[in-house]
Amino acid sequence: MYGRSTLFGKGVSKGKGMSVQAGIWNCDGQPVDRKLLAKISQSLKQRCPDGESWHVDGSIAFLYSPFHTTCESRRERQPYYSARGFVFTWDGRLDNREEITTDLGCKLDDLTDIAIVSAAFDRWGTNCFQRVVGDWAVSIWQPQQRELILAADYMAIRHIFYYLKKARIWWSTELAPLVLLSGEKLHLDDDYIAGYFANEPESHLTPYREIREVPAGQFVRLGISGKVCVHRYWSFNPKSRIQYKTDLQYEEHFHQVFRQAVRRRLRSDSPILGELSGGLDSSSTVCVADDILVKEGAQAPRLDTLSYYDKTEPNADDWIYFEKIEQKRGRIGIHIDSSKLATNAASFEYSDFTPLPGYLAYGRHLESERAEVVDQGNYRVILSGMGGDELLGGIPNPSPHLADLIVQLKVLPLARQLIAWSLVKRSPWPHLLSQSFLNLLPAAFGQYLIKQARIETWIRKDFAKRSSLAIRQLDVQEHFGFLLPSRRSSITSVVLMGNKMANCTSSSTETRYPYLDRSLVEFILSIPATQLLRPGQRRSLMRRALVNIVPEEILSRRTKQFTTRTPVVALENNWQELLDAFDSSLCSRLGYIDEVHFLNSLQAARSGKSVHLIRLLKTIALEFWLRELASRHLLEIESQPEPSCAATSVRVNV
Repeated sequence: MYGRSTLFGKGVSKGKGMSVQAGIWNCDGQPVDRKLLAKISQSLKQRCPDGESWHVDGSIAFLYSPFHTTCESRRERQPYYSARGFVFTWDGRLDNREEITTDLGCKLDDLTDIAIVSAAFDRWGTNCFQRVVGDWAVSIWQPQQRELILAADYMAIRHIFYYLKKARIWWSTELAPLVLLSGEKLHLDDDYIAGYFANEPESHLTPYREIREVPAGQFVRLGISGKVCVHRYWSFNPKSRIQYKTDLQYEEHFHQVFRQAVRRRLRSDSPILGELSGGLDSSSTVCVADDILVKEGAQAPRLDTLSYYDKTEPNADDWIYFEKIEQKRGRIGIHIDSSKLATNAASFEYSDFTPLPGYLAYGRHLESERAEVVDQGNYRVILSGMGGDELLGGIPNPSPHLADLIVQLKVLPLARQLIAWSLVKRSPWPHLLSQSFLNLLPAAFGQYLIKQARIETWIRKDFAKRSSLAIRQLDVQEHFGFLLPSRRSSITSVVLMGNKMANCTSSSTETRYPYLDRSLVEFILSIPATQLLRPGQRRSLMRRALVNIVPEEILSRRTKQFTTRTPVVALENNWQELLDAFDSSLCSRLGYIDEVHFLNSLQAARSGKSVHLIRLLKTIALEFWLRELASRHLLEIESQPEPSCAATSVRVNV
C-alpha cells in the first residue's frame, strides 16, 4: 500500500540494524579526540549488538560495530588491514564472491567478504568497485597517500555520509551522530527540501548543506587538503542490447536472473522474514525463495512471512491474496492489523530524534509491533519486494513506447498501438498521442504543459521557482542524449530508485531487495520495452516467466490496494493538533509553504475531495520533523523573509 512504509513509520525503528562504520580524520595532523570518538561510539551502541572495535593512528580513527547476518561475517575482524597496508571498514553483502576470487586466482575457502574486497582493491584499486556486486559501503584509508576513499553500491542501498569542516573530516554510515555531535551550525538545504516535495532528493544530498552522502554508483576521494573528488564507477551502458527471437527465451533469461537475485539474498545464518503483501512482487519473491530452499538449499534456516492487513479500507483485498500464498506454502505467516492506525489517538509529534524527514510518528505503535515480531523470531534479514513496480512496468504508461514509434517514424505500428492502448486505458487515442508528443519535449518546456509538473497550491511560488520544483516533479534525466524515450524512461527509473534508496531511513534489520539486484536490473535495461509492457498485459514478462511458480490468482490479479481511508481518519483524529501546528508553521516561516492554502487543502482532504494526499502527508511529516529539531534546540532561524524574497537563512545549532 503506497505510502505506508515511508509515511507511517514502517522500517524506521530504533534498535539493532546493519553494521556501522564511522571515523574521524584531522587533516592538520592533530591527534583524534578520543572522548569525541567515545561519544560517537555511545550514540551507535544500540544500533549493533555484536561488539565494537577501533583503529586509532594519530590523526585518523576508524570505528566499526558489526551486525552479523552470515556465517562468514562472524569471522570478520574489522578494521581490516590489507596486504598493501590499507585500512578497511566494510558493511555489506558480496554477492559475486566466486567470480571475484576466480579473477584474483585465490581459493574461496574461509575467505570473508572484506578479505575478498580488500584483495580486489590491492589488485585493481578503485577499478574494483565496478566488479563488486551486492549491497555494500566501504571506507578505505591509504596511509602513504594520506587519502580516504568512501564508496557505496550502485543503488546506494548502504549509505556513507561525510562532513567536512575546516581541517576535519567525519564520516559515518549513520547520519544522526554527524548532526548531533558536530558542535557546528548546519544549514538546511533547499535542494534537498525541493527533492523531498517532488519525489526523492538526489542521492548525494542530505537535509544539511554541510553533510553529503556518497552517491549511488560512485566513490569519493578525500585528500589531506580537504578537496573532495567524486567519481562514478557504475553507469548503465546504453549500447547494451539483448535480442532474442522468441518470448520464451526472454522468459527463461528473466527466470534465471530473478532466481539468482533471490538466491543471493537467502545467504543468512538466521531466519529470514519475507514481507508479503499479496501483490505480485512480494508474492513472487516468497514463492521463488521457497522453491530455492526446497530444490537447492540455502544458508537460511527458514523463511517466514509478515503481512499487514486493513479490512476497513474500502478496496481492501490484499489479505485475500497473501492467504493464497500461505495456502501454497502450507503455513500461516505473521499478520499485523494496520487498521489500528484509524483508531489510534497518538500525536504526530516525534518522540525520538530522526535525522531525515519522511514518516509520521503517528504510526510508531505499528513499528513497535513489527519490532517485537523481529525480536521474538530472531530475524536479522527482511526480504522486500520494493523496486518491482518501478523497474518492471508496474504502472502501465505507454507514452515512452509510443514516443519511440514517433521518433522512428513507424506510422502503422504507432496506429495499431494507439488503438490497442486506447481500448485498454479507456482513453481517446488523440489524447494518448498528445501525451506521447509531450514526452518528447525538453523539461524546460514540459514543465508548463505536463500535468505531473503542476505545483501544489500550498507550495510558495518563489521557493518553487528558485528550486526548479516543476522540473524536479517531471522526474526526467535529460543528460541521456539521443536515447529512445523508452530507454531514457527505464534508466531514469533506476536513477530515481537510487535516490529513493539513498534516502531510506535505517531500519531495525538488514533489508534486502531482490528487484534491485544489479544483474537483474542490467538485464531489464537491455531488453526491448515491449517485453515488459504490452496492451492489457501489465508486468507482461514477469507474469509469463513465473507461471507454475506463483499461484495463478496472483499472476492474474488486476487490483492493487491503495491506502486512502486510514490517512484521512488520521487527519480527522488529530485535526486540532494540525490546526495548531500550521497556524504558525515552521514550513511557512522557512518559506516553503503557504499555510493558509495548506490548511484549505487539508480541509478538502478531510471533506473527501480529491487532493494529492501523499504530498499533503509528506508536508505534515516535514513540519513535525522541523518541530522536533526545534524542540531539541537544533534549529535556529535567523530571519523571516517575505514570499518574494530570497531563501531563508536557517541554521541547525548543536
